[in-house]
Amino acid sequence: MTVEDGGAPSERTRVRRMHERSRYERAAVYAILDAGLLCHVGYVVDGQPYVTPTAHWREGDHLYWHGSSASRMLRTQRSGVPVCVTVSLLDGLVMARSGFHHSMNYRSVMALGTAEFIEAPEAKLAALEAFTDRVAPGRWQEVRPPTDQELKATTIMRLALDEASAKVRTGPPVDDEADYALPCWAGVVPVATRAGPCQPDPRLAPGTPAPDYLRTLRVG
Repeated sequence: MTVEDGGAPSERTRVRRMHERSRYERAAVYAILDAGLLCHVGYVVDGQPYVTPTAHWREGDHLYWHGSSASRMLRTQRSGVPVCVTVSLLDGLVMARSGFHHSMNYRSVMALGTAEFIEAPEAKLAALEAFTDRVAPGRWQEVRPPTDQELKATTIMRLALDEASAKVRTGPPVDDEADYALPCWAGVVPVATRAGPCQPDPRLAPGTPAPDYLRTLRVG
């Protein structure tokens, strides 16, 4: 539960180290999830921990991801094992006057729970449409929809965001007071993920222009 809901973070999601960087409000957590495109899903198979990167998207109070129905990750999660999902965004390299105080500016979210398998074909289609248009608004209306076989070969999972917290670092380095007089440059080197110019498929039909939503795509 989040502070905005009138409650407090769970003991599992409470930020203990650098607690001043914690964010528990749904708006803060959701903004980070929506800014990212890639999450990491942690789970355990026969006592062995695994962490798998995958694309994600959010609808309301649920986080979604998908993949091949043959995926061991997804087959394991369908069985009801607990998962830990993280999203991390790097915003800058923090260059301090001492090696010890170098850091990074970042935004991150951790969510815990048991993922739910989306089984109904119409619900799977709706989820895939939401994912496609989340990445590139308007794309779903232009492309061929999935066939029944393709839909069957795709597994979609969703996680209720009941236990989630964010951690954020911003600003300049924090040095020891005695080090501020050192003749050493200090500050922040901004880091950003960006979408570059479209690169046409070599087999693209002649005269097919890139859609406007790809030319104006923003990431992060």
